[in-house]
Amino acid sequence: MSLKKNMILAVAMLLGLQLAAADTVQLKNQAAVTGRILVEKPDSIVMDVGYTVLVIPKNAVTRITRAGEVLAKDSASSPLLTPFAPEFYTAGAVNAPAADVQDLVNQLGEAVVQVSTPEGLGSGFFINPDGYLITNFHVIEGETEISVQVYRQIDGQLEYDNYKKVRIIAINKFHDLALLHIEDKNAPKFKYVTLGSADALSVGDPVFAIGSPMGLERTVTQGIISTKTRELEGELYLQTTAQINPGNSGGPLFNLSGQVVGVTNMKITFGEGLGFAIPVELVKNFLDHRDAFAYSSDNPDNPYRYLDPPALTMHPAAK
Repeated sequence: MSLKKNMILAVAMLLGLQLAAADTVQLKNQAAVTGRILVEKPDSIVMDVGYTVLVIPKNAVTRITRAGEVLAKDSASSPLLTPFAPEFYTAGAVNAPAADVQDLVNQLGEAVVQVSTPEGLGSGFFINPDGYLITNFHVIEGETEISVQVYRQIDGQLEYDNYKKVRIIAINKFHDLALLHIEDKNAPKFKYVTLGSADALSVGDPVFAIGSPMGLERTVTQGIISTKTRELEGELYLQTTAQINPGNSGGPLFNLSGQVVGVTNMKITFGEGLGFAIPVELVKNFLDHRDAFAYSSDNPDNPYRYLDPPALTMHPAAK
């Protein structure tokens, strides 16, 4: 074998060893980046790909495979890919197993809350243990005094804690979403939900809602998905036969894997079994870009946050 061929073979073997030991970052657009992860930050991943260093936003990542991860021992051995969950909320697997509604209600009930203002009430749900929760914008629209009631089962009895230091973090009035945060000093870690996928739903799939219709806390209603693309006022909603009433607004619509697939929003008042929910994909987008929707007390009706432009600096030669 010639020297040139030996060199090519050696380089190929070296590259093969490097690729086998490389980290892989799977992106949302079905692409993947292979290299060595240098630093993993809360909002980004710094990755050496051999000829340059890339900074990858975490909200663009779906999976991370670390070098040296064990192989899954099943009928067909393949790298064990660990789903990537953003720190701010947890995204569930599309093929998660189904469970009994009664068991799910017992597991998830404490993550669903009642949101109260001087003008009315609605529902909401925690997306992480640190007191961040989602509700509808119209539940807190124009309000500054907001309280959140968190219910717990203690010795078979339903008890609640009322938190009054609640801050509006972000709003999107066009998709009727609001992000709130409980800031009471004595607040514990809260139970929270997993966000699923409305895109993965099919018409006829069973779903259930937990909320406070007419102030009746922790009410459970069950139904099916009637359609995934009901257009109302230019927006697409999930339509469901699960009963939705005033007070349900802002509460979660779950699939039978216990994942949130929508945010209950409204019903047609002159009919029954005609409830509507905001698809959870809009919730994820709202959370991923929450800085752009940051709430400002100086301009409370503006769903967007506009940053100051950079100062104009002139090149010395232009002076």
